[in-house]
Amino acid sequence: MKKLLKITTILLLTIIGVSCTNLEIDPASVIAGDKVFSDESSYQAFVAKLYAGLAVTGQQGPAGSPDIQSIDEGFSNYLRQYWGAQELSTDEAVIGWGDAGLPDFHEHSWTAANNFLTAMYNRVFFQVSQANEFLRQTTEGKLGERNVSTAVRAQITNYRAEARFLRALSYWHGLDLFGSIPLYDETFLPGSQAPTQATRQEIFNFIESEIQAIENNMVAPGSQEYGRASQAAAWMLMAKLYMNAEVYTGQARYTDAITYLNKIINSGAYSLKPNFQENFMADNNTSSEIIFAIPFDGVRTRTWGGMTFLINASLGGSMNTRDFGMNGGWWGTRTTSAIVDLFPDATATIDERAIFFTTDKTKEITNIGDYNSGYSAPKFINKTSGGADGSDGTHPDTDFPMFRLADVYLMYAESVLRGGTGGDAGTALNYVNQLRERAYNNTTGNITSAQLTLNFILDERARELMWEGHRRTDLIRYNQFTENGIWPWKGNVAAGRVTEKFRDLYPIPSTELISNPNLTQNTGY
Repeated sequence: MKKLLKITTILLLTIIGVSCTNLEIDPASVIAGDKVFSDESSYQAFVAKLYAGLAVTGQQGPAGSPDIQSIDEGFSNYLRQYWGAQELSTDEAVIGWGDAGLPDFHEHSWTAANNFLTAMYNRVFFQVSQANEFLRQTTEGKLGERNVSTAVRAQITNYRAEARFLRALSYWHGLDLFGSIPLYDETFLPGSQAPTQATRQEIFNFIESEIQAIENNMVAPGSQEYGRASQAAAWMLMAKLYMNAEVYTGQARYTDAITYLNKIINSGAYSLKPNFQENFMADNNTSSEIIFAIPFDGVRTRTWGGMTFLINASLGGSMNTRDFGMNGGWWGTRTTSAIVDLFPDATATIDERAIFFTTDKTKEITNIGDYNSGYSAPKFINKTSGGADGSDGTHPDTDFPMFRLADVYLMYAESVLRGGTGGDAGTALNYVNQLRERAYNNTTGNITSAQLTLNFILDERARELMWEGHRRTDLIRYNQFTENGIWPWKGNVAAGRVTEKFRDLYPIPSTELISNPNLTQNTGY
């Protein structure tokens, strides 16, 4: 992995399966855990594999020797599926491809048989299962049996905290996307009974307790090796959990969100990148704004998902793909006029976040299958801030910014407006205007305190965070994802329509219901 531990990842384990409930499958490796860990470097390699699970799909890039059998590696990539679930179901993105199950997202017509949702569900629990195995193999008892050195044991304390963070991150994704899901930790042994289904409150409590338990064992913000999680990443995950607590549990926790957002801000480790688009370029690993990224590299981290998908799919038509550091485009993703209309007209002061390609294209989508119907949005590119191409014209060097400071500022402002204590309206306004001053290169875009409303924040989040994997969660928090939100082609209607409230949650995949009798399907499916 690029910049991520700089070692070769290895496949270790006894529980690397297609499903979290199919616990009696054969090991993906014939090497037993104790044998693998006879080499002390294996602990670091295992942690690298946990991080790599967010970016790649197997032991050989861009495909081959997959982690999960019987599924296409490219489309089953963790980031690719998470992005699709969060963006293609909203006003921010449509895709012109007709693969079975893919149009369901924008049409709000998905079922429990949707293969993309099944892939996402399986990726969540693949990550959980791997983290569990690492934690099983790094207990004090296991380390003592192997006579692991004192120096490595000290490192393993941090590694265990990182593994628990990554497990909590995937559990948050599962909680947000699917609701009530199986909850099992390292004490749940492979080959035992199928795990039981936990409530959203129980999953919420588990994530909360995990972050509280590990935050002091994570390295300080800004001191981590690039691509690894620091305390700030854990704090951001906690703030995300609290921001959406009312959706997950029925109880608002905005004061708690502010507490953790303040920890990130007060750490002093992060600052806004002066040039907005440099957060999304091939050398964005230098950004002072990114709190936690999924690293990619055109030579060493190749996949047909991840940033390979995000950049290639956004290019096509009359676009000169070399301008974006790519050899070609996949003619796939565009945005809707509902998002374009959130930005100033071209005759007004320009917001630099309005990154649209409009030549030979119509703003309104008349045919989702026609790539020139709707504006392209090449926010992510495979060019460096100095204008150089990335290392490969198919697989980009650009990293995915999962958490960044701009989001912290917007979450702070929203939490204050929603009644959270520990912050104040003046500071919230200042944070929002810092983002707008960057976007406009001056203060002409600044707003007043009277203009800082919840609806403004929702729109500003779309302007600032478009295509960064937040939109579905944001719309649900504002109760505008299904019943109250309308945008072009939502519900397979050109003008858009409201959809059923139960679609605020995705269904538990039918394959899981068949293999685990302990599971109950979400309402409506």
